[in-house]
Amino acid sequence: MITITSVEAQSRFGELIDRSQREPVEVTRRGSTIAYVVSQHDMQELTDLRKRREEAARWYSLYRRQVAVSPEASTLPDADVDRLVHELR
Repeated sequence: MITITSVEAQSRFGELIDRSQREPVEVTRRGSTIAYVVSQHDMQELTDLRKRREEAARWYSLYRRQVAVSPEASTLPDADVDRLVHELR
């Protein structure tokens, strides 16, 4: 990934867009990153990944609610938990 300053990005915008089609471009101002310029393809991948992560988080939340452990189960000693897990295998 290349890094350019915001001043360079303004003066060489066409080149910045062309370069972003090959790899993400980091834009800095006063030494700090302020933006990334990415291609439409890379942005679509990021958006799809975010959707999949949100769906997985919703699924896991629903799963945890469905298999909520009773208060009595939390008092089981580790040895009993290990034994039960091995019995289920």
